Amino acid sequence: MNPVQLSIFANRLAGVCDEMGAVLRLSALSPNIKDRLDFSCAIFDARGRLCAQAAHIPVHLGSMAYAMADLVAGREWQAGDLMVVNDPYLGGTHLPDVTVIAPVLVGPTLLGFAVTRAHHANIGAHSPGSMPVSTDLAQEGIVIAPTLLKQQGQWDVPLCRRLAGLQADARAVLPVDNARFADFAAQASACEAGAARLVALAEHDGAALAQAFDALNDYGERRARARIAALPDGQYRFADYMDDDGQGQQDIPIVLALTIRGEEASLDFTGTAGQVAGNINCPLSVAAAAAYYCFRCLMDDDVPACDGLFRPIKLYAPEGSLLNARRPAAVAAGNVETSSRVVDVVLGALAQVAPEAIPAASQGTMNNVAMGAGGEQGWDYYETMAGGTGGHATGAGLSGVHSHMTNTLNTPIESLESHYPLRVHRYQLRQGSGGSGRHRGGEGILRELEFLGPASVTLLTERRRYRPWGLAGGGEGAAGENRLNNQALPPKYSTEVAPGDRLIIASPGGGGYGG
Repeated sequence: MNPVQLSIFANRLAGVCDEMGAVLRLSALSPNIKDRLDFSCAIFDARGRLCAQAAHIPVHLGSMAYAMADLVAGREWQAGDLMVVNDPYLGGTHLPDVTVIAPVLVGPTLLGFAVTRAHHANIGAHSPGSMPVSTDLAQEGIVIAPTLLKQQGQWDVPLCRRLAGLQADARAVLPVDNARFADFAAQASACEAGAARLVALAEHDGAALAQAFDALNDYGERRARARIAALPDGQYRFADYMDDDGQGQQDIPIVLALTIRGEEASLDFTGTAGQVAGNINCPLSVAAAAAYYCFRCLMDDDVPACDGLFRPIKLYAPEGSLLNARRPAAVAAGNVETSSRVVDVVLGALAQVAPEAIPAASQGTMNNVAMGAGGEQGWDYYETMAGGTGGHATGAGLSGVHSHMTNTLNTPIESLESHYPLRVHRYQLRQGSGGSGRHRGGEGILRELEFLGPASVTLLTERRRYRPWGLAGGGEGAAGENRLNNQALPPKYSTEVAPGDRLIIASPGGGGYGG
């Protein structure tokens, strides 16, 4: 393909991913998907190599790129099939992130896959919001091994009922009418829309589609190698710490030796803590997603997001460590909190390589809040909260935004109060939380919620003890704070609340840049 054809093709694929995202958002019922946009969409070739993605959530997309080939290999795919999976040890992230995969076939020929991944606020964990302070994978919800949700266009009704939480004797014939199943059906619709667009593209371009996928990834690899080659060779070390694991262990190190040699980069996490009792462990695919994201940020915007970008990047984390945990280690917070710290560590090393290109640390946490109540009027709510980003060589950090591994939005106050028994008393920037410097870090936010009914609440947060670091002499960002009825709470915490109780979450600010 000539450069013009390749550019047109890459943008066509990106457009398919954008359309998938629009279908998913407009079809879903939960605020977590339709308001916060906690989902991702991507296109893969027949061998499971990433070829295009929408500008969605890095931790979703990077982990899919790392593991998709193993998920789709060795299967007899048929038109109308839909696979569903959430197993973190088989290419997932944590159990609430459910992946739906649709094969794209023209006649008997497999061309590729249309894929969505979305966060479900109820995946059957032992606490509302399905983000518990857990010590075992089984406590975190339903584990879905790679299974056909649809086979040749026909729903697997028992599986659908299980995902919808319906009892075996429930009267509903199909769970598609069940509100809890609506988000799964929305994912299926988005995948089928993407598959239809790829089939139309294949019918237009014929057998050239597979060659176009290859050309796109080869181009991405060339661009990645050229960018890495422009970095100075050497070994660069950086370490940072997790606050705690929620089970009494604190000051948990993540250690990186980054080696740049020619056109390749290798990341060795030897020296990182072993897996812990709490749920901040993560599978290697999540650590890979964080590393890939950091290197993608070094590249120009016009570089296509594809598998080829990651070929020059090698990753190693010892098996049984925090970043390469063994089943059945708990992983609910690894996807959200540990991935954020891996970004800080990789960027900290890259700041020694390309200091003008790397910002100070952003808030370094997703400030996870999960809550809900059981019973006939039961509800589940989950949200990540924004904070400050780091200052950088050309300007100040951003205030009140989601950063790095989470690319979601907030839940609007109107949506929050209309869906749940909650009242928002304060929602504002946290003045003075950004680190000092020539370019200040961005400000965190402060949100105060009042409970209008009894509920269970779980917090999975970080940067409450270790503050976001500054660069080039810039100051640290403020640590985050959690308070219930004005009493300080630990970073990982679960409790019952009564009507009238008030929860305050104050998110960290970003680090400052320059003295």
